[in-house]
Amino acid sequence: MYVIAILAMHGVVPFDLSTPCEVFGRVRVPGIQDAYQIRVCGEAKTVKAGAFDLRVQWDLSHLAGAHTVIVPGLANPTMPIADEVIYALQAAAADGARIASICTGAFVLAATGLLDGLRATTHWLAAPELARRYPAIKVDPNVLFVDNGQILTSAGAAAGLDLCLHMVRCDYGNAVAANTARLSVMPLEREGGQAQFIVYEPPTSETTLEPLLRWLEQNLHTPLTLEAIAVEAGMSTRTLNRRFREQSGTTPLQWLLAARIRRAQQLLETTALSIEEVATTVGFASTTTFREHFNRLIDTNPQAYRRNFGNQNQS
Repeated sequence: MYVIAILAMHGVVPFDLSTPCEVFGRVRVPGIQDAYQIRVCGEAKTVKAGAFDLRVQWDLSHLAGAHTVIVPGLANPTMPIADEVIYALQAAAADGARIASICTGAFVLAATGLLDGLRATTHWLAAPELARRYPAIKVDPNVLFVDNGQILTSAGAAAGLDLCLHMVRCDYGNAVAANTARLSVMPLEREGGQAQFIVYEPPTSETTLEPLLRWLEQNLHTPLTLEAIAVEAGMSTRTLNRRFREQSGTTPLQWLLAARIRRAQQLLETTALSIEEVATTVGFASTTTFREHFNRLIDTNPQAYRRNFGNQNQS
């Protein structure tokens, strides 16, 4: 039997806390009466969890001796973390416990230093702030979870289910994890990563490139070279590349590619156009090229994306 200790801090996201309770509580292993013992360990006897308070049975000292310590997300991920919490997590890690965060729980792990030098993820909305506050962490906003061995992190909300099922599979094998997934009405492995859920904002007037970006958005369907874009912008290609990097952090052609994929996502969600028609509409010369770029940027293929996000009532 493995002991799962779930950290309950003030401001904990109830969904994130309940996810490991539900997943590990549903695990059934032939010949083992209790596959997991679950402890919810609070930084106080009564933990404030937004709309309600939690009365917890265990305190921070019970993180010690746990096989796995899980850190759920916080409603305010930038809140100060109590020294007692940091010390308890550091001690658990030093004792060899597996430490996993769900969603913005990555900020708590980051405060302990346990993520320094490692690849990690969190909710895509919070990823830029995590990277800004903790530059020693390699933040990947596109994946559902990251397994570094002892230290694991997951993206937002439902990605905690993916992470917990992954840990069940590591502990008891694929068959047990698959059965747990069925009991949770959840696929054992979801197609694609967090990138498919990111909402990309349109160009804003906060950049001097805004007129050019609008023009690019309106001409996604046409073949556009760097030279043609530079002519429209009234600059040399060198100056155009420099301005783009300064104001958008990327090159004109990379921005154009992302815009085409973003438009393709909208068409897959809202129209009945075939994959070939979508590819042509957003300016790809071939469907094969479109599929390759879509899969690389969104981490899933166009057909799977449409199944997940398309309007089922479209004709």
